[in-house]
Amino acid sequence: MKQSIRKQIAVIFIAVVSLVLVISIILNSSFLGSFYVSHKQANLIRVYNQMSRAEKKGMLTSQSTIDKLNQEVEVGNLSLVVINSDGSDVMSTTQNPKKTQELYGQLMGYILNRNQGKLMKESSDYAIYRAADVMSGQEYVEMWGKLGEDKIFLLRSPLESIRESVAISNEFSVYTTLVVLGLGCIVVWYFTKKITEPILELTHLSKRMANLEFDAKYTSGGENEIGILGANFNAMSAKLELAISELKNANYELLKDIEKKEKAEVMRTEFIGNISHELKTPIALIQGYAEGLKEGISEDPKSREYYCDVILDEANKMNQMVKNLLSLNELEFGEDKIMFERFNIVELIEGVVQSNQIRVQQQEVDIKVWSEEVVYVWGDEYKVELVIRNYLSNALNHVKNENRIEILVDTDEEKEKARITVFNTGDCILEEDLEHIWNKFYKVDKARTRAYGGNGIGLSIVKAIMKSFQQEYGVVNYENGVAFWFELDLK
Repeated sequence: MKQSIRKQIAVIFIAVVSLVLVISIILNSSFLGSFYVSHKQANLIRVYNQMSRAEKKGMLTSQSTIDKLNQEVEVGNLSLVVINSDGSDVMSTTQNPKKTQELYGQLMGYILNRNQGKLMKESSDYAIYRAADVMSGQEYVEMWGKLGEDKIFLLRSPLESIRESVAISNEFSVYTTLVVLGLGCIVVWYFTKKITEPILELTHLSKRMANLEFDAKYTSGGENEIGILGANFNAMSAKLELAISELKNANYELLKDIEKKEKAEVMRTEFIGNISHELKTPIALIQGYAEGLKEGISEDPKSREYYCDVILDEANKMNQMVKNLLSLNELEFGEDKIMFERFNIVELIEGVVQSNQIRVQQQEVDIKVWSEEVVYVWGDEYKVELVIRNYLSNALNHVKNENRIEILVDTDEEKEKARITVFNTGDCILEEDLEHIWNKFYKVDKARTRAYGGNGIGLSIVKAIMKSFQQEYGVVNYENGVAFWFELDLK
């Protein structure tokens, strides 16, 4: 990253330390000398006060006073000389004769008012100057004045040492700053890594969240601000995932509703078209025969009875078709509740066969059921019966040649399925018709269908029921006939 926080913190740290170094050098160069001079003045005044007290007690030349003064001047880098008013020597802290001579010469210059210097402080007993030595030319802070009634003194401290101290201090500051910069950069780099790694993790986490990857979680932990932010990220991720899940579910339900409405509209249009087409013929027949009866076309009682039978037959067909359509609509829209239960499919098949026995005998059909005595399956017993009735009715309508119908119940324990097959001898279904026979109102042979009163809804009902069960169904052509089948769960 060009604008990395680690780099920014490192640059800020280096800039701050460098600024501190520059300010330190400027302050040292500008104010350390004045501070040093002020400090020297305080030292001079303190030594003077000690000498003044010793003089008042008459102990100025005592060994103890001399030892204390030597200690003070040594610590403070001072030089001291005291003389009597007649010029005789009282004491000097300098063992070097040349230095002592310089002190005497400088003191005489003050006495004779020959020294040129800057007056810094003055009282009735002393004066403090910043002046250059007449003989050596070096600059000093000097105090001279009287001590008691008959003594004159000179105290001074060189200023050359402060210049050296400032230079040394500045040089030391530079070295110290370089060391601090080096160590500081290492420390800053380490600790900023500790800080930026969780931030980088949060950045990566935010990118994944932007891509809706809500399994991404903040794992670095911690109880600081970043840790709290990470915990909030995790909470936000969970809430967003829940919200989007709910939104998806709502969207899915909305799509289902829209699809259902579109399907309903298509089915409504289709239903109106189909029902109009299917009802046209029976209504025309009923209307025609009813008009014939009204107009008395035939006075023969048998003819009138035939007319009435046709009207009743067509009315019954329309009634059955409407019932089938209502059942089919309920199945296709999922409004018909399914009650799953365990029942004996063999017993159910035998009951359906028995209820159609009169028709079987009339058509002289040989019908057989091949199965074990008991086969239990799971399903809605009423709807399964409706499937079997439609298959058997379809078989009775199309059975030919050998006039044989076989119902087979085959179980597959490995797949845990039972397959029920209804086979009838007769003509095969054309290949182009196979994919359409499950559609509403589709008729393979319209003339034949009309003859037995079919309306092309039975197999559509089978399709809707098996889809509601989520089970397989189908049809197979054989050389001598057609077999319709469907499956149910054994367990």
